[in-house]
Amino acid sequence: MSQISSSYSDGHQGEWRLLHESIGISAMHMQLLKNNKVVMFDRTDFGPSNLSLPGRRCRYDPNDTVLKKDCTAHSILYDIRTNTFRPLMVQTDTWCSSGAVLPDGTLVQTGGFNDGDHVVRTLAPCNGENCDWVEFLRALSERRWYASNQILPDGRIIIVGGRAQFNYEFYHRNSQGGSSSSSHKAVWLNFLRETRDDDENNLYPFVHLLPDGNLFIFANTRSVVFDYKQNRIIREFPAINGGDPRNYPSSGSLVLLPIDENRPIEPEIMLCGGASRNAFQLVKKGTFSRAASTCGRLKITDEQPTWKMEHMPMPRVMSDMLLLPNDDIIIINGASSGTAGWESARNPVTRPLIYNPHRELTRRFSVMPASPRPRLYHSAAILLTDGRILVGGSNPHIYYNFSGVDYPTDLSLESFSPPYLASVYDHYRPRITETDEVVHYTQSFYLRFTVPTFLKMSVVSVRLILPSFTTHSFSMNQRMVVLKGIRISRVTSNTYQLAANGPSTSEIAPPGYYLLFVVHSGIPSSGMWIKLQ
Repeated sequence: MSQISSSYSDGHQGEWRLLHESIGISAMHMQLLKNNKVVMFDRTDFGPSNLSLPGRRCRYDPNDTVLKKDCTAHSILYDIRTNTFRPLMVQTDTWCSSGAVLPDGTLVQTGGFNDGDHVVRTLAPCNGENCDWVEFLRALSERRWYASNQILPDGRIIIVGGRAQFNYEFYHRNSQGGSSSSSHKAVWLNFLRETRDDDENNLYPFVHLLPDGNLFIFANTRSVVFDYKQNRIIREFPAINGGDPRNYPSSGSLVLLPIDENRPIEPEIMLCGGASRNAFQLVKKGTFSRAASTCGRLKITDEQPTWKMEHMPMPRVMSDMLLLPNDDIIIINGASSGTAGWESARNPVTRPLIYNPHRELTRRFSVMPASPRPRLYHSAAILLTDGRILVGGSNPHIYYNFSGVDYPTDLSLESFSPPYLASVYDHYRPRITETDEVVHYTQSFYLRFTVPTFLKMSVVSVRLILPSFTTHSFSMNQRMVVLKGIRISRVTSNTYQLAANGPSTSEIAPPGYYLLFVVHSGIPSSGMWIKLQ
């Protein structure tokens, strides 16, 4: 990395901005769509939200455990450009559900609680005021509550696990655009049964598509490489050091580090935070144990892989980990004691960390300024098109509760601008002026960018980022690919033409809509949407 991005000791520590004091709901789930709008939703079974449905619409649900008639919204569509939002109508319960985006840009949202546990919901990235959720009842073969989703190279979605579900199934769109399952049968996965403990620390298992087409699955303290085509585990790794569980409700967070096509591909996992074993049981006795402060990195392809452990500046549980376009990782939200669940955490951690995976061991973490707002259970964060982090949610109570509690329900929305967005770096910041809208595998494509002060060609890279579906400390489907074949030529004094090659395979980058970033000496452009096919 260049000197510009190698240190944040120059006083540029990032900046928080309050976007809305209230969006009417607590943002438990978030997904950025290709039209630069963000879908957010909560759950439907806690009573009314603080946002009315338009046109005197109401939700009638005889299965709802709190309100049979509910005229408030539990989902919104947020417009990044205008900083406005509008309510969406969701009928069935989305509590602790999961999601992924199809290659055509449609969000597929799966499962939930009660009458939502077998439901598939879709939302197309349209712009009209009538765009809304479409729900398909009984579309899933099994109950999916606390399950995880991953988009696959063939455009299907694999749905893994859930409470008391030691199996997986697939989702794909049928030719009429409706909902269907590839087999309508779940496939047994004994690894999920083996990793369940008294606290069920294998919920929301961490699932990532590896560049060879297999899946990495982490549950509790264990991880495997899984061949879903043959339904077999082909490799198991050592349990993570220390014995602390990392999945819900212990709620650490995990990312697949960027896949760089300019060098031999050696996929590497990084996992940070979590809760101590039995933390969930200890909370019932009034003891909030210290969260884990460790991070582990694991190279999947090593002959004898071992977890390389590091320590964060503070312990964290319920944090979100997001890949930033300049190779850094941000760790944001959470608490330093307790665990996930109702009233189960204390000591909020409001200072984000930025982790540089390329520095020497003792200099990888930078501590950012604090937000004034605790973000605990049922909060979320995602990367936005312009490189900011969108943060919302936090409701550690069964119902919305705004007074008489340590950590009131938070309906606000804020953004965090990482240090690379500081104005002092504007001279080095590239701006993409035109690019191909469609990128094909292995084929060259072109773009143009401007930059006021161009340093040298060797500090320019092009990255594709697949935006995540974030909930409960797991950013599902999150992925970054660094492209190869970079060729740059000067067009005018500060305009450059760049050619790059599309990803080599759909295993390295599944088809769909990605954000394309040009990074110049560690300073990223804003992202441009491209379709990879």
